[in-house]
Amino acid sequence: MNAHEIDYQIFGEEMQYVELELDPSEAVIAEAGNFMMMDNGIRMNTIFGDGSAKDEGFLGKVLGAGKRLLTGESLFMTIFSNEIEGKKKISFASPYPGKILPIDLTRFNGKFICQKDAFLCAAKGVSIGIEFSKKLGRGLFGGEGFIMQKVEGDGMAFVHAGGTMATKELQPGEKLKVDTGCIIGFTQDVDYDIEFVGGIKNTIFGGEGLFFATLTGPGTVYIQSLPFSRLASRIHQAAPQGGGKDKGEGSILGGLGDMMSGDNRF
Repeated sequence: MNAHEIDYQIFGEEMQYVELELDPSEAVIAEAGNFMMMDNGIRMNTIFGDGSAKDEGFLGKVLGAGKRLLTGESLFMTIFSNEIEGKKKISFASPYPGKILPIDLTRFNGKFICQKDAFLCAAKGVSIGIEFSKKLGRGLFGGEGFIMQKVEGDGMAFVHAGGTMATKELQPGEKLKVDTGCIIGFTQDVDYDIEFVGGIKNTIFGGEGLFFATLTGPGTVYIQSLPFSRLASRIHQAAPQGGGKDKGEGSILGGLGDMMSGDNRF
């Protein structure tokens, strides 16, 4: 497997985008909805599966598309190709505030495991598949489901993390406990399992869920401070309920405080 070699540059701080430079005949693959802008001369095509070299023939394309369907993604991906002379640039944007993590798969022995919604884009030739859990507990209680994505190949791939990103280098046997939604991804040598938090009070009143993800080294783990599910939950809680009014959070005066501050919605 030989993925296209692409140069890149990441711009921004909280709402980042990645700009990729394509030589003639080079291409990138991306999830639908991540495209931002591109130079004239780049052609866009919608394809089954991930467009990797190993998905040859009709059956291979169907299997590639089916793998994506199991992770909750679309059957289709988008491929962007530079079909004229000269270098051309294309950019993909973060879907919500956070950081873009560049993954050089040659540094990770050709494989990286990530949350199913983390993948942003990659060089053509990189394969986007599924990573099945081998342990029942992980499948039943993992929070994000027992299926994660695996990114394989020898090229560059880019994943997105919500909020601030932390990197942990785990030594052999070293264990890290993480909220299941806060995992961005990890190298293939890391052992991933689920652990019950324990204690009646923790279970009923803790508010942090019933299970931790346990990650055991050796390997590298990437953690995000703001999973999208957590962000969406907070937005939903703060949204106007019932009659269309908000909660007046942050003020002991509630609705009266809104009127005094100039928020006079009815």
